[in-house]
Amino acid sequence: MAQSRRHDIAPLLALLPALLIVVFAYAGTMVWTVCISFTDSRLLPVSDFIGLEQYARLFSDARWILSARNLVTFGLLFVGGSLVIGFLLAAFIDQKVRCEDLLRTVFLYPYAISFIVTGLVWQWMMNPSLGIQASVRGMGWTSFTFDWVVQRDMAIYALVIAGVWQSSGLVMALMLAGLRGVDEDLWKAARIEGIPTWRVYMSIVLPLLRPVVVTSVVLLSVAVVKAYDLVVALTNGGPGNATIVPAKFVMDYLFTRQNIGLATAASSVMFVTVLAALAPWLYQEYFKAHRAGGHA
Repeated sequence: MAQSRRHDIAPLLALLPALLIVVFAYAGTMVWTVCISFTDSRLLPVSDFIGLEQYARLFSDARWILSARNLVTFGLLFVGGSLVIGFLLAAFIDQKVRCEDLLRTVFLYPYAISFIVTGLVWQWMMNPSLGIQASVRGMGWTSFTFDWVVQRDMAIYALVIAGVWQSSGLVMALMLAGLRGVDEDLWKAARIEGIPTWRVYMSIVLPLLRPVVVTSVVLLSVAVVKAYDLVVALTNGGPGNATIVPAKFVMDYLFTRQNIGLATAASSVMFVTVLAALAPWLYQEYFKAHRAGGHA
């Protein structure tokens, strides 16, 4: 009995260092960040409590409101575009096309590139003097215009194009793995019944791919919240503040404007927003399913 108990304790002891790191390095820093947001910290953290004053300043700051609006616009278009294009690429490759391995590699390759590199590449491609616009005009189409990156109203869509280009390959890989798990008998039955292919995908295949879709949405949403390096490399938040996002707002106030209190207030709002968005999904996927399994 004692030997069995020692065997049970041994894995816990092995995991103890990792548990301590998680508690102090992750949970501890999150709590510290929230606490600092209630102070008047500037260049260095201080302990003078000022209540919700930093949050009042935050939500009266036009740059923060604009960054939140940009995040919503970028997030919806980025996640939606990546899901649609990734699914279409997966459905195309699932047709047993020639050079399948090569195509998979080509479509997935952009995801292996960091957002910094992606931003720099697309910055050059969208540069009106050097990139696509200059090349097309050099071929004779002198009226062709593609200068979104320097237009305030269109720059956010330039970010979406670059982000979708990079992340569609990841969705393609996930969706393709899901499609390969669909029973071939379903396709045979659909052909016998004369059901159109698009209807099979919409009514049968996509519901079966729900776990894959949810996983893709979560991964893409994390990339949206962390959207900083792509913005800095491609537009640096410009023109003006046209493409500023919350992550850049936080970094600007943390390192450039030397206002730690306001930066931590913004990061705390981002943290609470992410928790609020993920909580229903976590409850539906894990806690509710676990309870149903327990009752069964």
